Amino acid sequence: MNSSTNRSTYDVVVLGSGASGLCAALAAADGGATVGVFEKAPVVGGTTCLSSAVAWMPNNRYAREQGVQDSRADALAYLQSLSNGMILPEMAEAFVDTIPELLDWLETTPLKMSLVPGYPDYHPERPGGKPGGGRSIEPQLFSLEGLGEWAGRLGGTPRRMLVGETPIGGGTGFLPPEKGREREEHQVEGLGRAMVAALLQGCLERGVEVHLGERAVELRLEDGAVSGVVLEGPQVRHEVTARQGVVLATGGFEWDKDLARDFLRGPISHPASVPTNTGDGLRMAMRIGASLGNMREAWWAPVCTLPGENAFGTQPVYLVQRERTVPHSIMVNREGKRFANEAANYNAMGGAFHELDPTSFDYRNIPCWVVFDARMMERFGGFGTAPGEPVPSWIMRSDSVAGLAGLIGVPADALVETIERWNGHAKQGSDPDFGRGESSFDGFVGNRDGYPGADSTFGPLERAPYYAVELHSSTLGTKGGPRTTPSSEVLSVDGKVIPGLFAAGNVMAGPTGMVYGGAGGTLGPGLVFGYLAGRTAAGRTTAEARPGSPTVLLA
Repeated sequence: MNSSTNRSTYDVVVLGSGASGLCAALAAADGGATVGVFEKAPVVGGTTCLSSAVAWMPNNRYAREQGVQDSRADALAYLQSLSNGMILPEMAEAFVDTIPELLDWLETTPLKMSLVPGYPDYHPERPGGKPGGGRSIEPQLFSLEGLGEWAGRLGGTPRRMLVGETPIGGGTGFLPPEKGREREEHQVEGLGRAMVAALLQGCLERGVEVHLGERAVELRLEDGAVSGVVLEGPQVRHEVTARQGVVLATGGFEWDKDLARDFLRGPISHPASVPTNTGDGLRMAMRIGASLGNMREAWWAPVCTLPGENAFGTQPVYLVQRERTVPHSIMVNREGKRFANEAANYNAMGGAFHELDPTSFDYRNIPCWVVFDARMMERFGGFGTAPGEPVPSWIMRSDSVAGLAGLIGVPADALVETIERWNGHAKQGSDPDFGRGESSFDGFVGNRDGYPGADSTFGPLERAPYYAVELHSSTLGTKGGPRTTPSSEVLSVDGKVIPGLFAAGNVMAGPTGMVYGGAGGTLGPGLVFGYLAGRTAAGRTTAEARPGSPTVLLA
């Protein structure tokens, strides 16, 4: 299903309709360009529609309005302290320096943002980190009523909440019936679908044409510049001309097993993104000689699988964060031993999953399980169930720790010893083994009634039955791809700009390297560099590109 007009020529062509792509399209349209968005899937929104849509943006206006102290220097110092040499300074500076301009501009669009109060950075004790939060913002609730028929073309499923109403933000995850009915009646959405819907509405209001079910397969070159793209639609293979530029916003390559094997630093399975992320943009950029960067990295995440199929015909997954953070739960590996701070952010957990045993030459902590007891489920619920509700039948359980060890295939004596050791530490409110609870981030998504004290994440496993859920090393998306200038122009292997080609979001070489700065570390840079890509592409107008138009200098 496409927008009413079907042109074959635009000033700017955007490939992909997640937050980065729609932001690029909206910025380009605001710059006076005619814009066409082409989306591979039959729905709009990509992985953004599945996300919480939190965006990590240091030194933002909403934090300042609430008295949070932040600065450019703090933001850059924080990123540098975590970079391990993988962040290019000019990209970090472009990210941080563009945030004020981007947020001022968004206020003129249907997408309005607000601060998520108190959400700490993921590594808040590092130089420039913010233990009290202030850098994570989210879309305000948004009604789909103004989208008309496009309201039915969003990916994901309705989620009518703000982050603060979800368990991760300190809420219950369940709205009062009256409020839920009111939001449903007015098609009010929050989180990822709210962000996509607001950006989409802005695009449609500015004449952007959106085409679904169109896969980009090849970039066209003319005199060394990208001049268009070849697409495979529902019925026909066809070409679209881009007078000023093509923006790659096609997402990562995590669903292509060959690319994931060849580039990523460690194993992944069961990606938590849309299955259309198969590296189309990466392959097109490689064919015309783009320089690549950050290819080993992804937005790592531990997930479990759920029964059945999702809307994409694949097995649904569940991002496991709160269940391994609240009291009365731990994680163990194949040896029945703890191996990491369970309350650490999900991206940092990737490092633990990729630990290679030099003797066995296996990944030491794959497979692994989150292990918890009856009290955890009674107090906090988990895996989609409210506190005190029946535990889902697919979760493994036993009336004894030794019995549970047999079910998951780990040594019973080791698991018993591990839990006994943890119980002793939990009662003291300290973790000398892995430092759980030492960071101000630890426990934020756990027991908020006990935050920031020990009760937020410490609690013994003592009440049968005992439960276990297998965790998988997964990703929210890869973060390697063509290198760009700070203005999102794609660079060749010779370090020169490839005229007419731009990249934003997970398809580009991640501007924050291996760093996941805080909640929204994916979408913050995605929005910034989407905005820069669209703005820069729109500024490429020349008299030759648009006959009869006044001459405009190249940006």
